Amino acid sequence: MAGSTHTVTNQVPPLVGYDVFSADRALAAAVERHLEPHLREEVLGELAALGRTSGSAQVQEWGRLANENPPRLLTHDRYGNRVDEVEFHPSWHRLLGKGVSAGLTAAWDRPAGHLRRAAAFLVWTQVEAGNGCPLSMTHAAVPALRTDPDLAAEWEPRLTSMVYDRELRPAHLKAGALFGMGMTEKQGGSDVRANTTSARPLAEDGTYELTGHKWFCSAPMSDGFLVLAQAPGGLSCFLVPRVLRDGTRNVFRIQRLKDKLGNRSNASAEVEFDGTWARRVGEEGRGVRTIIGMVAATRLDCVLGSAGLMRQAVAQAVHHCTHREAFGGKLVDKPLMRNVLADLALESEAATTLALRLAAAYDDGGEQERALLRIAVPAAKYWVTKRCPSVAVEAAECLGGNGYVEESGMPRLVRESPLNSVWEGAGNVQALDVLRALQREPGALDAYLREIGQARGADHRLDAAIRNLLTELADLEGVEGRARRLAERLALVLQGSLLVRFAPPQVADAFCAGRFGGDAGAAFGTLPHTLDLASVVERARPVS
Repeated sequence: MAGSTHTVTNQVPPLVGYDVFSADRALAAAVERHLEPHLREEVLGELAALGRTSGSAQVQEWGRLANENPPRLLTHDRYGNRVDEVEFHPSWHRLLGKGVSAGLTAAWDRPAGHLRRAAAFLVWTQVEAGNGCPLSMTHAAVPALRTDPDLAAEWEPRLTSMVYDRELRPAHLKAGALFGMGMTEKQGGSDVRANTTSARPLAEDGTYELTGHKWFCSAPMSDGFLVLAQAPGGLSCFLVPRVLRDGTRNVFRIQRLKDKLGNRSNASAEVEFDGTWARRVGEEGRGVRTIIGMVAATRLDCVLGSAGLMRQAVAQAVHHCTHREAFGGKLVDKPLMRNVLADLALESEAATTLALRLAAAYDDGGEQERALLRIAVPAAKYWVTKRCPSVAVEAAECLGGNGYVEESGMPRLVRESPLNSVWEGAGNVQALDVLRALQREPGALDAYLREIGQARGADHRLDAAIRNLLTELADLEGVEGRARRLAERLALVLQGSLLVRFAPPQVADAFCAGRFGGDAGAAFGTLPHTLDLASVVERARPVS
């Protein structure tokens, strides 16, 4: 008979068997806010179904297994033939198949396509973030391919398909295809104009032979890749198919897989081109301009991915504290813990609200919305992805020692949390991109000011922050050294304006007090005690 010391009490039940979408009040409200009324039933039903799938014990187990069994590089087959394949755990394929069938690569031609996909991506990231890489790359390849109508007609139906076909064979024989990307090289990193990969024109118009390397190649088992290389006319964009039309493998030598801090389920590779066949996308010498649409879309996915990670971290922390007892009561009822949870919840809701606003701007497609995206996407990418690690670490601490143990799932969130800040241009790249938008595209700032102007007069602390921001913008002397500060303020003011307009009063009040009021510390959990923090925490509780 087991001794009394083995009786388990005061342990928190796992957060499973719930609707990840519907339980996220901030996300559900944002989707409803931006949807046309005639689409609400269809889209909300679709997202709730994905939310139930994401919250199921089985799918969460797939996420665990995919991360505990990372991909393995197979350079040669048993006979010594070079194959350059990556072997994944079955759970990876199950997750990727679910993501494709949920429409995470099918935004471009669906009604409210970007909004519904953004919400789905945010939900699906909470299950397992690694498979978001090929889903994001495939989604984002479409605007680049549209610079060449013939290529778009050939490839777009495959990329936007809701069928996952994992086999390596000619793309024209497949019902669905995935894309990866290779831009950075050893000697240049983010400075892609320093790339040395060469592109030699072949006899057939628009075709080339590539020779060189890529230091980071995303999703190396994809069906095609967008890469940058130096053509006779300058840096250009190319489509590299994994398998050629006649069924032979293109020269695509995977040298090794990166051993990464997080994102363990996903393969990131170093690849070599040596006489690799490629098709030019866009004009010679305009590679960056051609691929910039892909970069902008993946940067928004960085914001969405970080918002998803933050939401899952906060959901786990609030769930734990709702059930765990200490010092004579529930943790969630302790004033200091409530302050921490509320502060984390504010950061999560602000990220979600901003990300969905940007997705809705993609759907609108108007000139002013495009101008807003030009400045808001890099600012949001800079700030939201920077906040993600702090949220993940603080949320893990809410679980105490349990949050430091792998079985809790929190260490995986912590390891994943810095990725989106690095991917698709690190913090300095984003801050400098904000400066370029301000200096070269006056319409971007006008669109931003019109957006935040809709909240003026609603909260005196936000009004003061807007005035301070305008003062900062009026003096661009030595601005490069202040670029991070400026990007942060642009993102914070935009978040505050959206919450003041759309969030419950308790949330907006607490956000403005904590971010603009000057009465909060640098750490989470230092909000003014006079706020209605219980309501903020209750809103973040993951209960459908």
